[in-house]
Amino acid sequence: MTHVETAKAIAKPIGQMGGAFMMDGATYARGAELGFSGIDFYVLGRGGVLGDTTPDVVSSAFFFWNPEQVRTQWELARKVMDPAKAALEWADLCHSYGDTHLPDLGPLDRFSELAAKVCDAASPAGAALFAGWRSLPVPGADRPKARAQHYLNAVRELRGGLHGGAVLAMGLSPAEAVVVHSPGMAPVFGWDAAAIPVDDSSKGEWKVAEAGTDLAMARVLHSLSTDECAEFEALVLAMHKAIQAAKEG
Repeated sequence: MTHVETAKAIAKPIGQMGGAFMMDGATYARGAELGFSGIDFYVLGRGGVLGDTTPDVVSSAFFFWNPEQVRTQWELARKVMDPAKAALEWADLCHSYGDTHLPDLGPLDRFSELAAKVCDAASPAGAALFAGWRSLPVPGADRPKARAQHYLNAVRELRGGLHGGAVLAMGLSPAEAVVVHSPGMAPVFGWDAAAIPVDDSSKGEWKVAEAGTDLAMARVLHSLSTDECAEFEALVLAMHKAIQAAKEG
């Protein structure tokens, strides 16, 4: 198993597990308690790691979002609290989600150990949300599930940043990439899918961008030895399998 093959194999599981707390009802229930109205909490909570900055800076990191949607939600959310505080609330919900939802697997500590090695060695280039998340406190060893969830999101943010660069390199716009890959998310991101034409060429470009993202992630994974990389893949897939089994059971 090569590092590229591992990058490809873990892409979907990392994306699903790392971002699961962002879709959880408890996250938005807490947001409502804090005074947010909905998606504004997502934008400020996730983007808060960038600091007290402008909507355009946040849009540059929220690669696939319509900048006007980001501006609206960021400015609305800033009336509730400052970005740094929102980021800590967001991280706390991430960690709590892990405590509640991750499976009782013995190797969670080992996953976190390997993920930390990857994240510590990774360049922040092109991955601002990852860089900001990496600066936040990590749960201790006494909370293995929360710690693992923290690193699942870290790796997710890292791949997301690299994917944005690969999409641009293929000549696709963020809106086109969303409509090709996740048309159902277009309204959430502020796009009108019907107004964004895509064709087979666009779909082919997205596939090449995805392959390019795998190559970029493989470079990151080279902070692990070949054996460690294979172990990391096995741990991610085992975690994902256990979560899927729990949902189906």
